[in-house]
Amino acid sequence: MNDETNFKSNPLNGVSLKNLLIEVVDHYGFEILFAYLNINCFKNNPSIESSVKFLKNTEWARKKIEVFYLYEFKNLPKASSDQFSVPPRDRVIPEDQMPGEPAELSLEDAEWLREQRDKKFVERSQSHQPNQSPQQSQSPQQDGDSSSQDNNSAPSDSVEGVVDPWAKWRK
Repeated sequence: MNDETNFKSNPLNGVSLKNLLIEVVDHYGFEILFAYLNINCFKNNPSIESSVKFLKNTEWARKKIEVFYLYEFKNLPKASSDQFSVPPRDRVIPEDQMPGEPAELSLEDAEWLREQRDKKFVERSQSHQPNQSPQQSQSPQQDGDSSSQDNNSAPSDSVEGVVDPWAKWRK
Protein backbone atom coordinates (compact mmCIF):
# COMPACT_ATOMS: atom_id res chain seq x y z
CA MET A 1 0.00 0.00 0.00
CA ASN A 2 2.92 2.30 0.69
CA ASP A 3 4.08 1.84 -2.92
CA GLU A 4 0.63 2.84 -4.20
CA THR A 5 0.69 6.01 -2.09
CA ASN A 6 4.17 6.91 -3.36
CA PHE A 7 3.16 6.15 -6.94
CA LYS A 8 0.15 8.44 -6.66
CA SER A 9 2.35 11.28 -5.41
CA ASN A 10 4.44 11.26 -8.60
CA PRO A 11 3.21 14.12 -10.86
CA LEU A 12 3.88 11.94 -13.91
CA ASN A 13 1.25 9.44 -12.78
CA GLY A 14 -1.72 9.58 -15.15
CA VAL A 15 -0.13 12.19 -17.47
CA SER A 16 0.34 11.02 -21.03
CA LEU A 17 3.48 11.99 -22.89
CA LYS A 18 1.40 14.16 -25.24
CA ASN A 19 -0.28 16.05 -22.38
CA LEU A 20 3.06 16.47 -20.61
CA LEU A 21 4.57 17.92 -23.77
CA ILE A 22 1.60 20.23 -24.39
CA GLU A 23 1.90 21.63 -20.85
CA VAL A 24 5.64 22.22 -21.11
CA VAL A 25 5.54 23.67 -24.65
CA ASP A 26 2.64 25.99 -23.74
CA HIS A 27 4.64 27.34 -20.83
CA TYR A 28 8.21 27.42 -22.21
CA GLY A 29 8.03 26.93 -25.98
CA PHE A 30 10.14 24.73 -28.23
CA GLU A 31 13.11 27.12 -28.26
CA ILE A 32 13.64 26.91 -24.49
CA LEU A 33 13.15 23.13 -24.56
CA PHE A 34 15.84 22.75 -27.21
CA ALA A 35 18.18 25.13 -25.38
CA TYR A 36 17.91 23.17 -22.11
CA LEU A 37 17.51 19.60 -23.37
CA ASN A 38 19.37 19.66 -26.70
CA ILE A 39 16.91 17.30 -28.40
CA ASN A 40 16.62 18.00 -32.12
CA CYS A 41 12.86 17.28 -32.31
CA PHE A 42 12.42 20.60 -30.48
CA LYS A 43 14.52 22.49 -33.04
CA ASN A 44 14.01 21.02 -36.50
CA ASN A 45 10.43 21.65 -37.63
CA PRO A 46 8.96 21.19 -34.12
CA SER A 47 5.40 20.08 -33.51
CA ILE A 48 3.65 18.26 -30.70
CA GLU A 49 2.81 15.26 -32.90
CA SER A 50 6.32 14.76 -34.29
CA SER A 51 7.90 15.30 -30.87
CA VAL A 52 5.58 12.76 -29.22
CA LYS A 53 6.37 10.23 -31.95
CA PHE A 54 10.12 10.74 -31.47
CA LEU A 55 9.94 10.68 -27.67
CA LYS A 56 7.86 7.48 -27.61
CA ASN A 57 10.49 5.72 -29.71
CA THR A 58 13.55 7.15 -27.95
CA GLU A 59 13.87 6.19 -24.30
CA TRP A 60 16.77 8.52 -23.38
CA ALA A 61 14.93 11.54 -24.81
CA ARG A 62 11.68 10.60 -23.08
CA LYS A 63 13.51 10.33 -19.75
CA LYS A 64 15.08 13.73 -20.36
CA ILE A 65 11.73 15.47 -20.91
CA GLU A 66 10.16 13.65 -17.95
CA VAL A 67 13.01 14.76 -15.66
CA PHE A 68 12.61 18.31 -17.02
CA TYR A 69 8.87 18.13 -16.28
CA LEU A 70 9.43 16.99 -12.70
CA TYR A 71 12.31 19.23 -11.67
CA GLU A 72 11.91 22.37 -13.80
CA PHE A 73 8.22 22.56 -14.70
CA LYS A 74 6.81 21.08 -11.46
CA ASN A 75 9.78 22.55 -9.56
CA LEU A 76 10.25 19.56 -7.25
CA PRO A 77 13.49 19.18 -5.26
CA LYS A 78 16.12 17.12 -7.10
CA ALA A 79 15.96 13.35 -6.71
CA SER A 80 18.01 11.64 -4.04
CA SER A 81 20.97 9.53 -5.16
CA ASP A 82 19.03 6.26 -4.75
CA GLN A 83 16.05 7.61 -6.74
CA PHE A 84 18.29 9.08 -9.46
CA SER A 85 18.89 5.64 -11.00
CA VAL A 86 15.14 4.91 -11.15
CA PRO A 87 13.20 5.99 -14.28
CA PRO A 88 11.30 9.27 -13.72
CA ARG A 89 7.84 7.66 -13.86
CA ASP A 90 8.83 5.14 -11.18
CA ARG A 91 10.45 7.60 -8.77
CA VAL A 92 9.05 7.98 -5.29
CA ILE A 93 8.12 11.57 -4.51
CA PRO A 94 7.77 12.10 -0.74
CA GLU A 95 4.28 13.23 0.24
CA ASP A 96 5.62 16.40 1.86
CA GLN A 97 7.07 17.56 -1.48
CA MET A 98 4.38 19.31 -3.44
CA PRO A 99 4.77 20.59 -6.99
CA GLY A 100 5.45 24.30 -7.19
CA GLU A 101 5.38 27.02 -9.81
CA PRO A 102 7.40 26.35 -12.97
CA ALA A 103 11.00 27.54 -12.84
CA GLU A 104 11.84 30.76 -14.65
CA LEU A 105 14.09 29.77 -17.55
CA SER A 106 15.79 31.92 -20.15
CA LEU A 107 17.93 31.38 -23.23
CA GLU A 108 20.82 33.19 -21.50
CA ASP A 109 20.66 30.76 -18.57
CA ALA A 110 20.53 27.85 -21.01
CA GLU A 111 23.66 29.12 -22.77
CA TRP A 112 25.49 29.48 -19.46
CA LEU A 113 24.43 25.96 -18.46
CA ARG A 114 25.62 24.59 -21.80
CA GLU A 115 29.02 26.26 -21.34
CA GLN A 116 29.33 24.70 -17.88
CA ARG A 117 28.48 21.27 -19.26
CA ASP A 118 31.01 21.70 -22.07
CA LYS A 119 33.72 22.62 -19.54
CA LYS A 120 32.95 19.53 -17.48
CA PHE A 121 33.01 17.37 -20.59
CA VAL A 122 36.41 18.72 -21.63
CA GLU A 123 37.79 18.22 -18.12
CA ARG A 124 36.50 14.65 -17.97
CA SER A 125 37.76 13.75 -21.42
CA GLN A 126 41.21 15.18 -20.66
CA SER A 127 41.44 13.33 -17.36
CA HIS A 128 40.51 10.00 -19.01
CA GLN A 129 43.04 10.24 -21.85
CA PRO A 130 46.49 8.80 -21.21
CA ASN A 131 49.35 11.26 -21.40
CA GLN A 132 50.21 11.29 -25.08
CA SER A 133 53.04 13.81 -25.10
CA PRO A 134 55.86 11.22 -24.64
CA GLN A 135 54.42 9.04 -27.40
CA GLN A 136 54.03 11.98 -29.72
CA SER A 137 57.58 13.10 -29.10
CA GLN A 138 58.92 9.55 -29.70
CA SER A 139 57.05 8.97 -32.96
CA PRO A 140 58.77 11.72 -35.00
CA GLN A 141 62.17 10.71 -33.57
CA GLN A 142 61.58 7.09 -34.47
CA ASP A 143 60.60 8.04 -38.02
CA GLY A 144 63.65 10.28 -38.27
CA ASP A 145 65.93 7.61 -36.82
CA SER A 146 64.69 4.92 -39.17
CA SER A 147 65.17 7.10 -42.22
CA SER A 148 68.67 8.12 -41.15
CA GLN A 149 69.60 4.49 -40.42
CA ASP A 150 68.19 3.28 -43.74
CA ASN A 151 70.85 4.80 -45.98
CA ASN A 152 71.06 1.64 -48.12
CA SER A 153 67.55 2.01 -49.45
CA ALA A 154 67.02 3.16 -53.00
CA PRO A 155 65.43 6.56 -53.70
CA SER A 156 62.20 4.80 -54.69
CA ASP A 157 61.88 3.52 -51.11
CA SER A 158 60.58 6.86 -49.94
CA VAL A 159 58.03 9.16 -51.50
CA GLU A 160 57.98 12.77 -50.33
CA GLY A 161 59.78 11.95 -47.09
CA VAL A 162 57.61 8.93 -46.23
CA VAL A 163 59.71 5.81 -45.73
CA ASP A 164 58.24 2.53 -46.93
CA PRO A 165 59.41 -0.18 -44.51
CA TRP A 166 58.54 -2.94 -47.02
CA ALA A 167 60.46 -1.42 -49.94
CA LYS A 168 63.46 -3.79 -49.59
CA TRP A 169 61.21 -6.84 -49.59
CA ARG A 170 59.33 -5.83 -52.71
CA LYS A 171 62.45 -5.81 -54.93
